[in-house]
Amino acid sequence: MSIQLSEHFNYSKLIRFTVPSMIMMVFTSIYGVVDGIFVSNFVGKTAFAAVNLIMPFLMLFGAIGFMIGTGGSALVAKTMGEGDRKKANRLFSMLIYLSILFGVALTVLGILFLEPIARLLGAEGQMLEDCVVYGRIILIALTAFMLQNEFQSFLIAAEKPTMGLAVTVAAGVINMVLDALFVGILKWGLIGAALATAISQAVGGFVPLLYFALPNKSLFRLTGFFFDGRALLKACTNGSSEMMTNFSLSLVNMLYNFRLMEYAGEDGIAAYGVILYVGFVFLSIFIGYSIGVAPVVGFHFGAENHGELKSLFRKSLVLLAFCSTAMTVSSVLLAEPLARIFAGYDEGLLEMTVRGLCFYSFSFLAMGVNIFASAFFTALNDGLVSAALSFLRLFLFQVGSVLLLPLILDLDGIWLAVVMAEFLALGVSILCFVRFKKKYHYA
Repeated sequence: MSIQLSEHFNYSKLIRFTVPSMIMMVFTSIYGVVDGIFVSNFVGKTAFAAVNLIMPFLMLFGAIGFMIGTGGSALVAKTMGEGDRKKANRLFSMLIYLSILFGVALTVLGILFLEPIARLLGAEGQMLEDCVVYGRIILIALTAFMLQNEFQSFLIAAEKPTMGLAVTVAAGVINMVLDALFVGILKWGLIGAALATAISQAVGGFVPLLYFALPNKSLFRLTGFFFDGRALLKACTNGSSEMMTNFSLSLVNMLYNFRLMEYAGEDGIAAYGVILYVGFVFLSIFIGYSIGVAPVVGFHFGAENHGELKSLFRKSLVLLAFCSTAMTVSSVLLAEPLARIFAGYDEGLLEMTVRGLCFYSFSFLAMGVNIFASAFFTALNDGLVSAALSFLRLFLFQVGSVLLLPLILDLDGIWLAVVMAEFLALGVSILCFVRFKKKYHYA
């Protein structure tokens, strides 16, 4: 039996409702990890470093999909909570159509500026060629990637979280199978890895698009196009924190690559790539939970059900505290075997990666609450607070930490920069929870 947004959520029901989105995000991160494993072990360290060097630039373009998906689903869920289902469906349709237009335009811009950006990031020689080849193929699938990110949120708002999970699993399996075929068997190298990713993104983006375009049993169906500038602005404001999250992550990762090139060269970028792959598997649980619970929060906020809002807030903090502790311990214990999967062929790289991952793991103690805080205020349709939290956590605190700590701790300072930034952000998240509890009646 499906769980509706309007129901009361005890711990069991809350976990069951959010588990599909958590599994979906974990699976998404895992097939990203598989990409890294094949590139590192079958194509080489230089190609692996090239992928990690150009990936932050590519993710800048996908940020719009996250913004419209999270901000738009919060607006749509609130509109449904207010009882206007017809308007909610019109808003959903408008946001999807506009995303397709944005995706096509950004693909053209990305391809035009890819090579000069790669040079600016420090790529040269074979690494530059690898950046351009990989990046252009990925950019061709940008529209599908944006839609895939959006539908993760909209399928939950449509009370179809299990379908979102099924599509993500299908896309992931396709990616892994094609990685094995194109890279492992046919030896197509970096081109094969990029094609496998692009094809899987096409599945993740266009299958839900087809589902909503046809008659279906969900709350939404794509209708004729109409434009509502005020609603678009509200959706973008709501999702500005997610836009800021991805934009800041991309810029900060570029800065990390600059610092790593200075302190550890190509090995440093490769080690950081492994840490990000492994780290994203763990933090995707936090992201998945936040994506899953946001439409529920948005619905009860729109319905002015303050009792349920308080219950959701309290239960979420308890669940996140438990997960944060378990994930930190697990990450430290599994650091060496996980790093060996990527870098077992190079002892120096392996040692650097294990040390960095152990330091990075302690950021999970604060990361879960910080991710939830940003998503929570987005669901409350307070995009400004959410964006401020994301900006401080993922840009200001990160930039300050990665610039200052290496001056004191050398390479270890780069690995610990994330930890410092997360704990500084935790203090701000707590202050915001206290500051706005009376305004939104969640505590």
